[in-house]
Amino acid sequence: MNDGQTPASGAGKRPHHRPKPFTPADFEPFAGGADPARVSEAAHLAAEALVNHGRANSDPEVTRRLIKLADKEGLEVLAELWAESPPRSLPGALWRLYALRTATQREPERFSAYFAAGRQTADVPRVVAGVAEPPGAAEVLAMTDSILTGAFDGEFDVALERTAAFCRVIALGQAEHADASDVSNGDRASRMTRNAGLLVRTAEDLEASARAWRRGELA
Repeated sequence: MNDGQTPASGAGKRPHHRPKPFTPADFEPFAGGADPARVSEAAHLAAEALVNHGRANSDPEVTRRLIKLADKEGLEVLAELWAESPPRSLPGALWRLYALRTATQREPERFSAYFAAGRQTADVPRVVAGVAEPPGAAEVLAMTDSILTGAFDGEFDVALERTAAFCRVIALGQAEHADASDVSNGDRASRMTRNAGLLVRTAEDLEASARAWRRGELA
């Protein structure tokens, strides 16, 4: 299986086809044939309703169901609505939270290995990334759940910043693994290096979204 990448937003209208399921190796745009303006409006309204409902409700069971929304509905269903949204928007940011959690769930050992490698050189406080020690697969999975929980029952901007920190640590870990693979498998090393760069870009988008949320401008 290929290594993880970040979800990228698409641009323009492309031929309609069923969105491919998300995998950690494939953060490609999901095409859609509907009116882009109506799709965008629906994406923003759905994201706003979901976040507002989660934050207004103090029932832990409601939060649990929201966290597992992608598990129940399938990430490709969320992709049809959110994956084409601008990365620095509420639906774009929410899509990245769900996509990263799903990626980690599908390959927890790989993500924990990246995290273990990246945390050695990450210029990010570990408390921001929020993973227990040692950072094994179970701990990394618990961390992604705790981040998404915080999006609904904590501070949304903090959840975005924690996800960004996680992305940066994973990107550093990928780069470390790429260096180790360079001699034996140059193609794999190049792919991992490229994917690490995309994760850094996702981190930057999430950090910008967090700042916009604090200003009341994330829509």
